[in-house]
Amino acid sequence: MKNRQPFRFKQFSMYHHRSTMKIGTDAMILSAWAEVSGANRVLDIGTGSGIIALMMAVRSSAVIDAVEIDEASVNEARDNFKQSPFSDRLQVFNKSMASFSESINNTYDVIISNPPFFINDMRPQNSRKQQARHTDSLSYSDLCFYSRKMLNNEGKLCLVLPYTESKTFLSIAAGHGLFLQKRLLIFPRPCKAPNRVNLQLGTTKPATVNEEKFIIRNEDNRFTKQYSDLLGEYYISIKG
Repeated sequence: MKNRQPFRFKQFSMYHHRSTMKIGTDAMILSAWAEVSGANRVLDIGTGSGIIALMMAVRSSAVIDAVEIDEASVNEARDNFKQSPFSDRLQVFNKSMASFSESINNTYDVIISNPPFFINDMRPQNSRKQQARHTDSLSYSDLCFYSRKMLNNEGKLCLVLPYTESKTFLSIAAGHGLFLQKRLLIFPRPCKAPNRVNLQLGTTKPATVNEEKFIIRNEDNRFTKQYSDLLGEYYISIKG
């Protein structure tokens, strides 16, 4: 890891150079937005370098399990967890969801994921990146099935998806008994359409869905106050 410096947050530092999925805006916004207060057990599906699991540790006193199929990513996440102040509450498993779900005896209060996004298009040639970004290794139906199996009755599934794909996901989720409770539409700029959406689903269908809007950058390309307020607690500095 010569000449590579860790990414430094206020509460921890971490590397992301070996992982298929790097630290990114999607994971950061999801991690800061997800409701985790009072949770005792949290599961991060597809942890990559471990950024979501680490932020869940900052925001809660929960025991956090992370599962990841890519071995290099698992090794990096494990190193990041060991070096963090939360090492006693973090554990990563190098397993498929099918294998992991069969190996545990507990359920979770929160399941959180920045899952494979794409179904058919935009396939990278790198097989590790394809596994991380496409639904071949974890379909939307599989994600819903295993999440429903591992959530407790009051548990929440929180995830980030592209806006268009989120419509397909919600239809599939309802078939597995998971219903939309809260949604955050994410806009890159005020004049743009939403390109990402954070979803919170649960086993009970609410009378109304709580929906909010979130804008990342102003027209002058500086981060919005919304962004700074949400993530300022974690970044050492936020620069436009």
